[in-house]
Amino acid sequence: MMNEGTDAAGVVQSWLAHLDARAATPLCQAELPPRPAAALAALAAEALARGRSLTIVVADDEPLPDISNALDLGLRPLCLVLPAADYAVRIALRATLSLLKSRLARDDAEGPAWAAQRARLADDAELWQSALAWSQRGLDRESWPPGIAQLFPVHILPLAMAQVLSAPTDWVALVQPERLPADVRTAWPGALRTLLLGGGAIPAGRGALTVVDATARLRGELELLTQELAELELELATAQAEIGEFTRRYAGVVGHRMAELDRLQAQIAAARAEREPDNAEAHRCAERAQAQAEQTRREKARFADLGREEAPAFAPSRDIKKLYRYLAQKIHPDRARDERDRSWRTQLMTEANRAYRSGDESGLREILSLWQEGQGRTPAGQETGATSANLMAQVAGVRRRVAEIEAELNGLYGSRLYELFAAANMARRQGRDLLQEMADRLDLQIAAAQAELDGTLPDIPAANPRR
Repeated sequence: MMNEGTDAAGVVQSWLAHLDARAATPLCQAELPPRPAAALAALAAEALARGRSLTIVVADDEPLPDISNALDLGLRPLCLVLPAADYAVRIALRATLSLLKSRLARDDAEGPAWAAQRARLADDAELWQSALAWSQRGLDRESWPPGIAQLFPVHILPLAMAQVLSAPTDWVALVQPERLPADVRTAWPGALRTLLLGGGAIPAGRGALTVVDATARLRGELELLTQELAELELELATAQAEIGEFTRRYAGVVGHRMAELDRLQAQIAAARAEREPDNAEAHRCAERAQAQAEQTRREKARFADLGREEAPAFAPSRDIKKLYRYLAQKIHPDRARDERDRSWRTQLMTEANRAYRSGDESGLREILSLWQEGQGRTPAGQETGATSANLMAQVAGVRRRVAEIEAELNGLYGSRLYELFAAANMARRQGRDLLQEMADRLDLQIAAAQAELDGTLPDIPAANPRR
């Protein structure tokens, strides 16, 4: 049985001997291992590391969830994994665009592959903006912008979708070519190398090319869409936890100083207005300063509550992220059979979010155990006996949640707090502590304001600590 680490790496090295050899022929052949998903995911990682574009072509949608799940978490947004089904492909594409946009906004994407991706998006800035605008409109029948696939260096697609997108690529891997039409079992047009990967244990039959059981196909496509949704749930939970941790530090380092400075400036403005009772502008300034002081006083109280939270530093391991993603796929409320099932799943998902944000791996595993126990009590056939109408209702729920997460991420990244968070991250990479710099400036301004209030300094315009 294939190990997902060492064995996959060994298989991929044999494939690379064909793909990356200078003297290799345009069309090569190699064997697919018994469990191919890990090896295909490793091939995607190698292509990204070598600066190569890659298209992995499979016969139908069925193997897509396994391959997608095996992809490296840090590289998943660079890989376009799309089903052939018309109703599902737009949901998956919008989810992938949101994931890529979010990862770039969080500035969590580092390394040569991400540097190359930023350059790719800069070169195709108009297409990138058109793709994001198309995604945000969310119209069912609107075609995506032409050439959208070229925004991603790796494509993992069923044959029908690969032929629709027809994006230029360096390498092509045709998986189980015996299941593909004879006219495509040849060198891929425009590719440097085409690798025919025969064998393997990918189930044959119910796919985009030969529809035998529409309900089974729908179930498989829902599995892929739920996986895309789980990626977004992970992204949202991570972004919220990062911002939450930053907010607590901001409260402890900056928040109380801003409240103190505004309090002093309100007193100074009130004193000026009292000295000049006929000066209407001085009285308006005093009112504005008092309102500002009251606002920051309320914020200070809220910050104080945050500061009392003894949350550990948010630094989830790769294993915790993978576990949370797996849980989100399995327990997501949008996979519910009925309202009772939805209530139970919602409770589990809430606990999973809490455990993930606190880095509690044991808590996540306990939730997984609860889920598995509940599944064991599910009547035989109930989990797999959903009708097409039930499955389509679940697809509609997934679609709604994808749109909700996209809106939440856009709101988060459009906030002033996030702008400060991003600026603090940029300063940190330069060896600076932006929040401490703000605190030092506020300390000077507080001292000057107190001195002015005590009458030891002449009246001077108060500096704006938010600049």
